[in-house]
This record gives sequence, structure tokens and C-alpha cells, in this order.
Amino acid sequence: MGEEASAEDGAPEGGQKPESTESKGATKRLDSPQNQSSTEPAAAAAGDSRDAEAALNALRSRKHKPEVSAGLLGESSAVILLVGFVCLLWIVVLISVQQLMSSSSPGYFNSVRARKHLERITSVGPRTIGSPENEITTVNYLLDQIEQIRTESKTGPHSITVDVQRPTGCFSINGFTSCYDRVTNIAVKLEPQTGAQHFMLANCHFDSVANSPGASDDAVSCSVMLEVLHSLANLSTPLKHGVIFLFNGAEENILQASHGFITQHPWAQQVRAFVNLEASGVGGKELVFQTGPENPWLVQAYVRAAVHPFASVVGQDIFQSGLIPSDTDFRIFRDFGNIPGDNILSVLKHLVMSDELANSTEYRHGNMVFFDMLGLTMVAYTVHVGTIINYMVAIAAVIYLVKKCMLTSCVAGRYMRDLVCAVLLLVLSWFFSVLAVLFVAWLVTLMGRSMFWYTHFYAGVCLYGSAAISIILLIHTLAKIPCCRTGIAMNCFYRRCRFSTAGAECMARFQTVPGRNACACCRNACSDVTTQDGSFICCLSVRRVDLADIFFDVSLLFWSCVLFFFTHRGWCSAYVPMIMVVFPLICKLLLTKLFRDRGASLQYSVLYLAGLAVPYIHIMFLIRVIFEVFTPIQGRNANGFPPDIFLLLLVILATVILSSYFMHFIYLSRSTKRILAVLMSVFTLILVLVCCGLFFPYSADPSNPRPKRVFVQHITRRFHTVDGSLQSSDSGLCISDLDYTGMQHITPHIPQINDSIRTCCHDQLPYCGFPRKSWYLPAPEVSPKAPLKFQLLSRQETEWGTIKMTFEVKGPSHMSLYLRPHAGTSLSSWSFGDGMLQFNRSREYVIFYSHGLDAPAWTFWFDIQPPKSSNVSPDKGLISLAITAHYFSGSDGRSEPLESFLKRFPAWAFPSSWISTYHMYRY
Repeated sequence: MGEEASAEDGAPEGGQKPESTESKGATKRLDSPQNQSSTEPAAAAAGDSRDAEAALNALRSRKHKPEVSAGLLGESSAVILLVGFVCLLWIVVLISVQQLMSSSSPGYFNSVRARKHLERITSVGPRTIGSPENEITTVNYLLDQIEQIRTESKTGPHSITVDVQRPTGCFSINGFTSCYDRVTNIAVKLEPQTGAQHFMLANCHFDSVANSPGASDDAVSCSVMLEVLHSLANLSTPLKHGVIFLFNGAEENILQASHGFITQHPWAQQVRAFVNLEASGVGGKELVFQTGPENPWLVQAYVRAAVHPFASVVGQDIFQSGLIPSDTDFRIFRDFGNIPGDNILSVLKHLVMSDELANSTEYRHGNMVFFDMLGLTMVAYTVHVGTIINYMVAIAAVIYLVKKCMLTSCVAGRYMRDLVCAVLLLVLSWFFSVLAVLFVAWLVTLMGRSMFWYTHFYAGVCLYGSAAISIILLIHTLAKIPCCRTGIAMNCFYRRCRFSTAGAECMARFQTVPGRNACACCRNACSDVTTQDGSFICCLSVRRVDLADIFFDVSLLFWSCVLFFFTHRGWCSAYVPMIMVVFPLICKLLLTKLFRDRGASLQYSVLYLAGLAVPYIHIMFLIRVIFEVFTPIQGRNANGFPPDIFLLLLVILATVILSSYFMHFIYLSRSTKRILAVLMSVFTLILVLVCCGLFFPYSADPSNPRPKRVFVQHITRRFHTVDGSLQSSDSGLCISDLDYTGMQHITPHIPQINDSIRTCCHDQLPYCGFPRKSWYLPAPEVSPKAPLKFQLLSRQETEWGTIKMTFEVKGPSHMSLYLRPHAGTSLSSWSFGDGMLQFNRSREYVIFYSHGLDAPAWTFWFDIQPPKSSNVSPDKGLISLAITAHYFSGSDGRSEPLESFLKRFPAWAFPSSWISTYHMYRY
């Protein structure tokens, strides 16, 4: 990285005033003809030696002088400024997300009444599809409350119509088929007394998963909808359009009830837009995280109507990318209803009074970029406008950087060279930071401490964050240290120049004119001098204030590249890099003169951070939301990917984003040694505490629950031969975990659950015979009072050469059917849904079926194309068929061995349990 030049390459200008007596003496001796023509070699050598020593001492004395007056920040000042800035913004973010709106005035939302509804619904207990709690108790309560609202508002300007729907249907989703029969929907139509042609749909679901009261998912939304219905029905001014409130009773079973409404209910034809209320996690404000495509008018309505806006198009991009492993009724309404949607309730009143609802199809053009600022105001504009703004901002940043290259009088493009070095150094620091933190995460996982941050979130941030920041800071700290030893420049910001002793005069004169050097290779000062082979090696360093300026330019270049990429890809989230370019750029342009005159003064530092406040507070808000959403999800993500890797990637991403413009301060700080020491101390302390097991991953705290989720099935399996006779059977407790830690924390409480009873997948059996990641503990056979009844009704060959088989099943409310054609055979058609065959990654056909009360027997058929060869073993048959019956409610959903087993789980574990039977047949 260094360069060499002779003294002749850049002689200093004449008339320069010498800086020291020693350098002046050295100059006079070198200029004297008598000295130059001396015939005494020993005297000449002694003179040269004295000249060299004088020049060397002058250069070394120069090294210890400050670069510019007040040009650098003290380490303590830099720390106070940065930590204070981050803490202040974080406090503002926390305050903003805690904003709540509460009012009991007429026409407004009454949270007290809504909470009473929530308590009443959850007091019923778990509400699985087909259970009396879901189909009778909860339905009756909702109908009673709706009737009270209708009676109260009977004399008002609105009318209320109630319809209880029991739809039956089938559809394909995510590689499998979902079928339902007589599930429950309660549809409530609120409209003016004169009627309405156009309706807004508001949707919630009142069913829950097994063993859960389903408060946040989704009883709270139904409670909110009841109160909104009460509020709108009692308005003195009639609504311009109508509202349909859909209380659906089958969402947890793959979004079935919403499909039944939007595809079969006659009111669905009048729906123009919808609001879907859904939950992720256990609390927090409502967030607009998904909007219908090509419907900017919905976002504009939210901007005008929301009192405390809480929305970001980043959430929509993340959700639609598939990073969140879940689906909501939003997808059903969008895909099967072809209507737009918006997942927020606060715009409902505004939408039913708008003109756009009547002709929503006319406003389906373009997407919107939208985001809120601390819940105070909303910013929204079309993607087309956003593209123009993004490119204008990116081009402005490029012009700024190009202008600096053109105005810098460095020989051979010194500015460009330093900029490239800074980019490489920044990328290198990120690379080593990722490697180091990955090693830490691997070490934590290896020691069995994975997910320690699940309950103690800030401990994970401190561990991985301190490690990431330390590595980045260490590399940049080393970059500030001049390393010119034995003539080798180890730092890309330090350049090497070689002088003979005859050039000592130039080196001495160089000290008198700051910004000049004898090599004429840059405008920087010599930072270190050594001798080698009778010559001088001068290391020329870039001033620290100049380095700080260069790293600001690098951050600007980085965000400009991200902005170009996001905009080119058409991502609405491109507004994030846009604000990370425009605000710092404007701030830097306004503070350029102040920085040149006074360097890193306190005034400049405060103003610089103030210029970063707007983008940084929004970035920190997004980071908090992302962590708040994704952290609970890791408790039900058993896909084998280490969650610590996922967390550290989020932490590193946050570190890189937040540290981008803070690099400016690293190079303006006189020292970073104490900062490094503190960070490494924090890292070491947290790592030791993690290794000692102080941070347990799970918690039973009601205010912040972080449970260990476990599925426990008391199951009996029966395997039948081709002729229908029983080949083998077994019974046991099948335990499946839902996160990465497996059973390592459960085993100390229940020693029987260990790796010795871990099941393996049997590829020849449908669904492996077990859930793929489970433990199987032998137990007595289950005997449901209403056992599964499965029979083959008919088997016949068709004129097309296929074999058609028809079956009938009578069983509990939840059943799963698995079809695995044998080698050489294939399914050609079936009776499910629209007839489209859907298979999963294992080349199996999976059909999930559920029903409400009083449903008839489930009848279905499929056609099999037999193999062309006749070498099929009669013992194997053409297809393996497995059907699993799941008993979630009533006496059939419990057994004495299961109840005794559940009592052994610790308080921080949440075992969701039920009874199952598995029957496998060959045909």
C-alpha cells in the first residue's frame, strides 16, 4: 500500500520559514558550498549524520503535535454523546409505542366494555372447532350481545341483520388441501335504514387452538369488533355505506370459515374492502402490516383517519416475503375474494363514509409507500413518486461524492484511493464481526445454552451486540494507528516515502508548511520516521479529521447503493435507505464550514447528531418492532435452523445500520481504548453468566410469558395389510417440541423423555408414521367413546384404465388424510376442492378435514393410475392411505395416563395435549 519517491520528486518551495533552530542549522549547512566541496570525507560524513539526526528529530517532534486545534473529541466526550444520543432516541421510541387512546364518549371506542367481552369469551376456555364451547357457548354469547346492540339502536338511523352461516367446502393452500363441513360464521350487516349497495368487511375469529383460551389470538379482536359495532350502530348520522362484521369460528384450522364466507355467502358479493384483525405475540399496539395490492386509497384513508398511526410498509414487505411462518384470513379474502384489505380497525368509520368504497375497482392502481413518525403523523406517497424521490436523492449523493473527488487536489487520485481503502476496511470489519459473533453463537449452542435470550432479550443483545461492536471498533482502532516499521507501511492510510540523506533539507523544511511534503504525493503530515540503509523512510498519514470525513462519505456511499438496489427491485421499503441518505447529506453540507474551521467541536458534534435524529429514531423504531415480532416466533420455529444464528444476524444488521454514520465519531475520537475495554468486559461478563446457565430461556411470568411449547398426543397406531387385517399396533405418548432446544430442559423434570425414545421417520409410511420430530413413550391403548369409522365403499375400474376408490369416514371434528402412491402408480383425479392435485415436499398428498356439530359422514373418492408393468407385489398394493383422528374436546380428548403425564411438566412449559388414533391401510 505504500509508495516510494526520491527527494527530487517534490522539492519544497523557496522562502519557507524554518520551524526550529536545528532544522535551520541543517539547512544552512546543506546550502553552504564549502560544506558541499569539503575534501575531508570524515567531516562530511559527520555533517551528514548531524543533518539527518536534526531532520529526524524535527519530524518526530512534529508527530506529537495535535493535528488541528480542538480537531478531535476526547474519548469520554465521544462516549457521552453517542450513548446519550442512542438512549434518548430509544426512550422516545418506547414512549411512542406505549401511546394508547381511551375514550368513553358516545361514538367512540369504549375499552371497558371491550375488556368485559374479552373476559367473558375467554372464560369459556379453549374453543376448538366442533367443540360445544366454540359452536354453542361462544356463538350464543356473541348472538346475545349483537341482539342487545340491535335492540338499543332500534330507533336509530341504522338497521342490523344477523345471519349464522354453516358452510362446507374445500380449497388448496401451501401444498395441501383443506376441507371443512358445517363450520360456523356469524355475519352481522350494519347499514342505513334505507339500505346500502356497498359494504366494508370487518373480520375476526373466535375459535382457538387446543388448551388455550385464545385471548390475543383472537378473542380480543372479536371483543373490539363488538364494541365497534355498538359504536357505529349508535351514531346519530347514518353511514354512507354498510359494514359486515364477520365473527368466524374456524380460522385456526387453516382459515376455513373465512373461505366459506367469501366464496359462498351472498353478502360477499357486496364487499368492496375489508379490515382483518389478527394477532402475533401477546400484546402491543395494532400495526398496519399488510395492505391489499394495487389499492393506494386504503392507505390514504388510514392516513386521514388514524388518530395514533402505527404503520409501515416494511412490515408488509417482510410478511409477504414469507419470513413470518404464518397466514391469516387476509390471504383468503385477497386470493379468493379478489377484494382489497387493510389490517387495522381505526379506519373503518372513515371508509364507510368515503366515496372510494363504492367504486373501489376504479382506484386499484399502484402501490403506496407509507410509514408513521412516532405515532404522531403519517407519511404516504405513491410508489411512482417514491421512485422519483429515491433516484433524485441517490443522484444527489453521487454528485456530492464526485464533486469531492474533483475538488480534492490529491495527486494520482489520493481521495479515491483513501475512499476505496475505507470501503474495504468497512467491509472487512463487518466480515470479521460476523465471523466472531457466529463463533460465539456456535459456542453458546454447543454448550446447550441456545435461546437464553428468549426471556432475557437484552442479555442476548448485550452478548452479541457487544461482540459485534467490539470487533468493528477494534479493526477501526487499529486503522488509526500508524505502522511504519522497517520501511513497511501496514496501514492503507499511511504511505511510505524514501529519502536519501541529501533530502534531509526537504524533510526539515516540510515541517514549516503544514499540508506539504517532500514527496509531493499527498497533502498530509509525516506521522513516523525510521531509517534504513542510510536513508529516511517517511510514513505519511491522513489526518484524523480527514479520515472521519472519508468514513462519512463511505457510509453515504453504502446507503446510496442500498437505495439504488431497493428502488431497482421495486421494494416499497426503499424509503428507509432514502431517509438514511437525505438527512445526513443535508446535515453534512450545512456543517461543512464549521467542521473545517473547528474540527470535532462540541457544537459540531451535537449538531451532527441532531441531523441524524430523524432517520435514526425511525430505524430504531423499526428495529424494535422487528425484534418484538420475531423473538416470540422463535418459540414455535422447530425447523432445525439455530435461533441464535437468526438473532445474531438481526443484531449484526442493527449494529451495521446504526454504526454506519457513527464511524465518523470513531475517527474523531482521540482514543477508543477504554470503550473497547468496557465492551469486552460486558461481553465477557454476559458470556460467563450465559455459560453458567443464569439466563433460563423460558418463563411462566403472566406479564411476559415465554413458554416452552410442546405437543403431547396419546396415540394408538394400527397398521393393516392389503386384505384389511390388522398387521401390528402400538400405543404411546407422542411428544413433539416446537423450538430448537428439543427436550433438554424437559428431561431433568421428566427423565423418561430422552434421546433413547426419539423416533425416526419411516419413509415407507405416510407422514412417517409419526410427526417428524418426536419422542415416543409407551402408554396404554386409547379407547374413544366415538371411535373412527373408516370403510371402502367401492372399488371399480374406469374406462380410462384407472381405478376409482370411494371411501366414507365418520370421526371427530379434526381428521387428517395422507395418501402415498407406491412406485409406478399415481393419482389422476380426486373429489377434493377443484380437483387440482396438491402434494407436499415428500410427494405425499395431505388433506386436512374439520367439521362443526351435526356434520354428516365425510365421503370422498380418488382415481389411481396403476403401473404399466405387471410386476406389482400383491402384498404392497397400489397406494398407502393413513387417516389420523384428533380428539381435542370432551371426555374423548383426555385420558388418565395423559393427565398424569401432563402434571409432571414444569410451570414454564405449555403442553398442548389431545387424543389421537392413526390407521394405515394399503389398497
